[in-house]
Amino acid sequence: MTGRFAGRTAIVTGASRGIGLAVAERLVAEGARVCVTARKPDPLNEAVAQLGGPDHAMGVPGRSDDADHQSETVERTRAAFGPIDLLVNNAGINPVYGPIIDVDLDAARKVIEVNCLAALAWTQQVYRAGMRDHGGAVVNLSSVAGLAPAPGIGIYGASKAMLSHLTAELAVELAPAVRVNAVAPAVVKTRFATALYEGKEPEVAAGYPLGRLGVPSDVSGVVAFLLSEDAAWLTGQTVPVDGGKTLTGGI
Repeated sequence: MTGRFAGRTAIVTGASRGIGLAVAERLVAEGARVCVTARKPDPLNEAVAQLGGPDHAMGVPGRSDDADHQSETVERTRAAFGPIDLLVNNAGINPVYGPIIDVDLDAARKVIEVNCLAALAWTQQVYRAGMRDHGGAVVNLSSVAGLAPAPGIGIYGASKAMLSHLTAELAVELAPAVRVNAVAPAVVKTRFATALYEGKEPEVAAGYPLGRLGVPSDVSGVVAFLLSEDAAWLTGQTVPVDGGKTLTGGI
């Protein structure tokens, strides 16, 4: 690895497993010190150990949409590792499936709260805690479901479309000190996406021009690029990471 994040401090939300953990691993491998968050302490402790222990990582358990958890995480990260340079808003939920005309509105509000408004809140927290003064980069985890209608997961897709638009708005407002971008993965083989491919992976993968589903490292490499100075002239973009799936007109 290049060490391009040496001396940098990052927060990655929803990072006890899956894409979030892969992002944290990539950042640590390239020299960053990382705070990871998740709801459950035990998986979070395991993730910190996997990342190399307290010299490289720390964990703060809590709900990503909880304001007290957000402020505690920012304060503890700054105390342990110094000013926060990088933020990855990865935490997300999708508790509903089916036509949005039938969706429970309380469930829909929760999806938007966690998938979009929490990302805004985390960005506000790190910006006010010093990023506006020393600069930094933010990457939001959107989805190809936010780029086109996604039957069955429409509320999730709508929340990710909102997140992509929020990314562009923040990029304009926070420039030039802070760059804000997003990635939009298609189906990535994680526990979160199991229902989309379990028992039918060959059939699902056949619809991808690159012939396979994604794995977390496919996404973490792009996230690392967007956070790095290699992407210094890139902001406000939502980058599909999709094995070419959107080229065929599907998600």
